[in-house]
Amino acid sequence: MARGDPTALVAASEDRNVAQLIQREFSSRTLRLYTSSDVVGVELGGAVKNVIAIAAGVVEGLGLGHNPTAALITRGLAEMTRLACACGARRETLAGLAGMGDLVLTCTGDLSRNRSVGVELGKGRKLAEIISPMRMVAEGVKTTKATVALAARHGVEMPITQQVHRILEGQTSPREAIRELMERTLKEE
Repeated sequence: MARGDPTALVAASEDRNVAQLIQREFSSRTLRLYTSSDVVGVELGGAVKNVIAIAAGVVEGLGLGHNPTAALITRGLAEMTRLACACGARRETLAGLAGMGDLVLTCTGDLSRNRSVGVELGKGRKLAEIISPMRMVAEGVKTTKATVALAARHGVEMPITQQVHRILEGQTSPREAIRELMERTLKEE
């Protein structure tokens, strides 16, 4: 966005007029804003995608390839959507820019701090060793614990998030977390 590359974002407000004002004032030849009244969905999408990005980084750090990354992003979106809907969000918000769009970027982009943390975890480095020299914050590290608590409060199953939490807490290794995810009880999508 800073380079002037085409970018699309969501301006969310319960007040439609405020969202439209932001949309008009900030839209340009290279920045396209969409509006949404689903503040909960936009906020949760923006927060929880960081947790899934750590997991995507772990997959890359382990050298597992594109297929597991695609599966992880897809199942991560399902987790994000379940939680957001349980908190009152609209499903379609998570299928848009504030959900899927932001998730894909954060899970695959080279500039993603959260994905970078996951890559290093996948390579076997310890969390403290990874984050101590970082000048910027990888929000997903703290968001993971909050997401696990919010999911528990709403009775929402979030297996990827739970495994990321276990990795960050040093309770399991990345390889063991992947094994546990793959060996979960089989079910319909």
